[in-house]
Amino acid sequence: MSAESDNCPDPAGLNVYESVAEAIGHTPLVRLNRATEGIAAAVYAKLELLNPGGSVKDRAARQMILDAEASGELRPGGTIVEGTSGNTGIGLAVVAASRGYRTIVVVPDKTSVEKVAFLRAYGAEVKVTPGALPTHHPDHVRNVARRIADETDGGWLAGQYDNPANPGAHYVTTGPELWRQTAGAITHFVAGIGTGGTISGTGKYLKEVSDGAVRIIGADPETSSYSGGDGRAYYVESIGHFVHPDSVEDIWPESYDRGIVDEFITVSDRQSITAARTLARTEGLLVGGSGGTAVAAALRVARTLPADAVVVVLIPDSGRAYLSKYFDDDWVARFGFADRAESVDRAVEDLLGEITTPVVVPSNVTVGEALSLLGSRAELPVALPRDRTGAQVVPEILGSVTAEELRDVDPSAPLTAHISPPLVVVGAFESVDSAVRRVGSDRRTVVVAGSGVLVGLLEPGRLSR
Repeated sequence: MSAESDNCPDPAGLNVYESVAEAIGHTPLVRLNRATEGIAAAVYAKLELLNPGGSVKDRAARQMILDAEASGELRPGGTIVEGTSGNTGIGLAVVAASRGYRTIVVVPDKTSVEKVAFLRAYGAEVKVTPGALPTHHPDHVRNVARRIADETDGGWLAGQYDNPANPGAHYVTTGPELWRQTAGAITHFVAGIGTGGTISGTGKYLKEVSDGAVRIIGADPETSSYSGGDGRAYYVESIGHFVHPDSVEDIWPESYDRGIVDEFITVSDRQSITAARTLARTEGLLVGGSGGTAVAAALRVARTLPADAVVVVLIPDSGRAYLSKYFDDDWVARFGFADRAESVDRAVEDLLGEITTPVVVPSNVTVGEALSLLGSRAELPVALPRDRTGAQVVPEILGSVTAEELRDVDPSAPLTAHISPPLVVVGAFESVDSAVRRVGSDRRTVVVAGSGVLVGLLEPGRLSR
C-alpha cells in the first residue's frame, strides 16, 4: 500500500501537484501557546483541517479509492457510495471529482447543514437518513449505503468502517509525517476515535518507530462505548461510538485496533464545545467539535507532564463545517451549553422551581402505557427506551405525544406510529425573554436543556407568566 507522492517532480524544478489528490496530507504542526498557559510540556496541533476537503478523512478517502482502482473494484465511470457523518464523504467527493467518478453519500440527520452543502458543492448526491437507528435497521446509514452500492451499476462501497485502507492511509502518511515534523521527539499522540482508522494507523506507526515509547491517547465523548460509556447519544459529530438501545449487538469497526490505544480521556459535550470556541479566540484556530474534544483531552494530559514532553493533538476538521451549531451563540444557548450571563436577571432555570426528574415516554411502549404516563399532562417528550437511572440526553428525544391525539387510538397499538414532532428546546441558562422569542406562541410544553441534558419541562403558558 502506498499513497501518491508528496509532490510531483517537475523538469523545471517547480514544486507542484498534478492533481488535488496529491495535495492531500503533509499538513502543518502548530504549537499551542495561549491555550497552554501554565503548562510546561509542548503541545502541537496537527492541522488536518488544511487538507483540500477540510478534514483528516481526505487521507483515507484517497487511499481507499487508489486501492479500489488497483484491485479493479472501482472502474472508470464507476460510482462511489459511502455512509458517513460527512467528512469521509467530502473527501471521497473531492478525489472523485478529480478522477471522474460519480459520488453518492448517505448521511445521518445529525450531520451539520454545512457538511451537506459542501458535499453537494462537490457534486455528490446526498441521501439523509435518521441517525438514531440500531445498526441492523434497514434504514441505518451504512445499510442504506450498502443497498445503493449493490443496486447501482458500477457501484463501489468505500466501507470506511471495515476498509484496511483507512488505517493504512495513516500508517503510511500521518504517522511518518509526525515523526519527521517532531524529529522523533513526540512523546504523546492524542486523537478522537470515529471509525478508528486515524488513531489505529498513526498510533501503530508511532509505536513501531519509537519502540513503544510514544503513548497513544484516545479522546472520547463521555457516553461513547469505546471508553466504557453506555452508548447514549451526544452532540459532537464524527467521533465516539453510539449504541442504539435496540441494537442486537455492539459492533465496532474493523478499522479500529483497540490494542493501539494506551489510555482514554473522556470529554463532555460542553467541554468539547467550549474548547473549540476558546481555541478560535486564543489561537486563531477554528476547529470542529471533535477537535475541541481532542484539545481538551490533550491539555488535560499535558498538565501532568514535564517540560521535555511533546504532545501532538490531531485536529480532524474545521469549525467552518459547524458555524450553525457550535459557533452559533443561539444554538449554544438553546441546548444549555452557555453559562448564565451576569446580565440575566431572570433565566429559564428560575422557572423550574424544585428540580424533579422530568417524565419522558419511551418510544417502545403502547398507546395505553403512554396515556398512563401522560396522566393529567397535555403532552410529553418521547425518547429512545433507555435505563432511566441515567440522564435523558436531548439528542435522544425523538418527538412528542399529546393526550388529545392518542385519545381515540387503540390502547394496545404501538406508540411508534403516533409520535408527533419534537417539542421546542430552550436553554436553562438563557434569559426568559430570549426563550420566549424563540418559542413564539406559549401554547406547547417546552423542553429545558442544560449542557445537552433534559433538566425540566415547562407546561404551556409557564414561560410567559
